[in-house]
Amino acid sequence: MTIDALAPATGSGLTDDMLSRFHERAPIYDRENRFFDEDFEELRSAGYLKIAIPRELGGGGMSLAQVAREQRRLAYHAPATALAVNMHVYWTGVAADLRRFGDSSLEWMLREAAAGEVFAAGHAETGNDLPVLLSTAKAERVAGGYRISGHKMFGSLTPVWTRLGVHAMDTSDPTAPKVVHAFVPRGTPGYSVRETWDTLGMRPTRSDDTILDNVFVPDKYIGHIVPAGALDPFVGAVFAWALLNFGSIYYGLAERARDVAITAARKKTSLGVSRTMAYHPEIQHLFSEMQLTLEAMGPQLEKVADDWSNGVDHGAAWPMKIVAAKYNAVEGAKKVVDLAMTASGGAGMFKSSELERLYRDVRCGGFHPANTTLTHEIVGKTTLGIGLDEQPRWG
Repeated sequence: MTIDALAPATGSGLTDDMLSRFHERAPIYDRENRFFDEDFEELRSAGYLKIAIPRELGGGGMSLAQVAREQRRLAYHAPATALAVNMHVYWTGVAADLRRFGDSSLEWMLREAAAGEVFAAGHAETGNDLPVLLSTAKAERVAGGYRISGHKMFGSLTPVWTRLGVHAMDTSDPTAPKVVHAFVPRGTPGYSVRETWDTLGMRPTRSDDTILDNVFVPDKYIGHIVPAGALDPFVGAVFAWALLNFGSIYYGLAERARDVAITAARKKTSLGVSRTMAYHPEIQHLFSEMQLTLEAMGPQLEKVADDWSNGVDHGAAWPMKIVAAKYNAVEGAKKVVDLAMTASGGAGMFKSSELERLYRDVRCGGFHPANTTLTHEIVGKTTLGIGLDEQPRWG
């Protein structure tokens, strides 16, 4: 069953006609290395940016599991569009989940997003392999808020965000450093955008660098303050909404690659076979490997997202389950796209081929947190019953 066979969720605003237009524009955005302006405005007008906001606040009221399914549908047609818009959607999902947990501290975010504000993520930093948990940026407490300085990379939704989510370290008490999660309103003095986005894949996201130079963020836009390295409900929700949607996006991309390769195999002929290449035993083997991989990816993603949405208590195993689902989805997607490229033959090498673009886009999955090093550390420690903050002792 292809992704097109899945019925759209009620309230997402994502129609088949929209998806067709997104698919037509995807190679143009990639070739021109420009932001997906037309897609973004269609998604905004359709209410897609509000899908995770509770219905009583003007949104679609979708759970993480429901949003992940819609992100998968969107990614099947336009993976870069899905990836970029995910940064806004996951913030609203975090705020909605905290509200369901009884914490109304981010309800302001839901109300602002319902009114049209666009939230983005500015977490990536050079030299920091523990995004969100630690930071190389500095936060200084001042009257009425914080002043924040730092260099953020992969600044999602750069052309359109109105609230940039950032995090920085408050080390005023060296014995108890804290991570300050803040949202910088566009137009705030002291930040600048450095246009660095000329990348291998996912080019339409236009995720340029953002430089924060003593930027003042008032208390009203301080989202959460947590001990350095802590995994509280806020940080846990950020990981769940961001990573499980990342996984779903690459799952949808992989399904697309398989289907593009299927179409090609059913048409391709060879002097060595009397029918199309779809009847060649080795081509059938390649497609069986693709499907076997997809069959493993989907249920894991869906189960973990369903468990999160239904409040299943996995306790200390939650971080492991989240990063494992994202990791397996991304690595599986790479494998599927590689196999699809092999099945396509030389045709996949040309820039006119959709597979060529998907081949580049899927490489970006490993750069989203959690990276392979952190993933294996979390999974290994959890499996062995070792605390995530425990360090090795030598000698």
